[in-house]
Amino acid sequence: MNGILKPHISLNVSNLEASVAFYARFFHTLPLKRRPGYAKFDLHEPALNLALVEAPPTGVNVNHFGVQVASSKEVETARQRLEQIGLLDLVETGTTCCFAKQDKVWAVDPDGNRWEIFTVLEDAEVMRGEAFACCVGSAPSTCDTPTACVTETATTGSCGCGPNPPRR
Repeated sequence: MNGILKPHISLNVSNLEASVAFYARFFHTLPLKRRPGYAKFDLHEPALNLALVEAPPTGVNVNHFGVQVASSKEVETARQRLEQIGLLDLVETGTTCCFAKQDKVWAVDPDGNRWEIFTVLEDAEVMRGEAFACCVGSAPSTCDTPTACVTETATTGSCGCGPNPPRR
C-alpha cells in the first residue's frame, strides 16, 4: 500500500449536528460532505478521513476503521495480500457507500473491529445504493431509509449499510 492517502475512522454519533459542531471546532474546519445522517471531514493536518454516521446510542461508537489508498489497483493488491494471509473478509467493487462509489476490501480484527482498504471512485447521492440493504442474522431485508437501517443495526448488530457491512 505505497499510495496510502490517510487513515479513515467512521464514528456512530447520536446527534449529528452537535458532533459536526464539535469536530468543526476541534479541527478548525467545516466538513467536506454533508448528507442526511452523515458528515465527512477530509483533513490534511492531521491526515485523516473522519466520517460521522448518525445512529441511535448503543454504547458502540466506532462504526469502522479504514485506510484510504489512491487507486483501485492498490485495493486489488491489498485484496491479494489479505487473501494470502487469511484475513480477507469481504470484497466490494464499484459499491456505493458513504455517499461515494468505491472499491474496497475488508478485514475484521479479533475483537470484531472492521477495517477497510478503499479508494473513492466518484461522489454519490445515496448512502448505499438506492435501497439500504440490511441483514438480520443471515436473512437479508431492505430498509427504506438510513435511519431505519441504523435502527435495525442497533437492535440486531448487523446491517449492510451504516455500522456493520455484512460479512461474507
